[in-house]
Amino acid sequence: MKENQKIRPLAIYQLLKNHTDSSVAIGSFEIAQTLNLEGLPSSIKEVKDDLKLLKDWGFGVNEVQGEDLYYLNTKVFSDAELRIIIDAIESATFITEKKTMELVRKISRLAGESRAQSLINKSSFSTIKHTNENVFNAVATLDSCIRSGMKCSFLYFDYDVEGSRLYRKERRRYVVNPLALTFSEDKYYLLAYGDKYENVASYRVDRMDKVMPEGENVTKAEWLKNFDLNAYKKQSFSMFKGETKEVSLECKNEAVDVVIDKFGEKVNMLKLNDDLFRVKVTVQISPTFFGWCATSGGRIKIVAPEEVKLAYYEHLSKC
Repeated sequence: MKENQKIRPLAIYQLLKNHTDSSVAIGSFEIAQTLNLEGLPSSIKEVKDDLKLLKDWGFGVNEVQGEDLYYLNTKVFSDAELRIIIDAIESATFITEKKTMELVRKISRLAGESRAQSLINKSSFSTIKHTNENVFNAVATLDSCIRSGMKCSFLYFDYDVEGSRLYRKERRRYVVNPLALTFSEDKYYLLAYGDKYENVASYRVDRMDKVMPEGENVTKAEWLKNFDLNAYKKQSFSMFKGETKEVSLECKNEAVDVVIDKFGEKVNMLKLNDDLFRVKVTVQISPTFFGWCATSGGRIKIVAPEEVKLAYYEHLSKC
């Protein structure tokens, strides 16, 4: 009997956690009945005493005013917040289909059993997923190396027309000093630098194989003292490297949403007339930036500087 007295409050707390929230409450009779069915003899009085104990000790137990109904309201995330997290996971191409469903189930359980199934049932995705199941192990190793200031190494590959892996550098390992992990255009990248070159390189995590810590501290680089990692992320289009320049774009009014989506709501737009506006943005001059301009269907034009404008025309002539 004494053992029941010790276990019962925990069992009641777990029951409330799994089956109640601010919109779903259960009574002391139902709680006692459930506990008895689970082999834990309990009276309604004992359940009420334990509910009061949990409430007094700050376990988040709430009672519906004037009714013998109780619920737990300790959820960190609302259903809407969980839905956004799930949608982001489903949209990420580097997370495999198997891992996506595993994560959706785990995250849905944060809503409690009463609502978890609803979140899972509404879950569907059309994103084309990659098949590298080692991505999460790679992320864990890379993150550990970044936090501990250690070098890491990995094999890096592309694909051939038959879908087979083609390893770069004749399957020799890349040894780098990791700086950060970043998410861009539905892909996950490692930003890192080598010992020989004064530049930051980007590597797709889903194209890595056999990621390992090197057991050696990162090489301190003098040129990194003035390196702005956040600015680098903002300027990079899909992680294609290029020279950073300030570019003037002349845009038709119907391209406002496209410009804001790419450069943010604080981008300074200068109205030229009833049809056009101009923006100045700092970007890395790359094929991806030119591709973004080209897909605007003539709504966005590069007007300065002249060398970027000419490079864009040259890019178009090769397409």
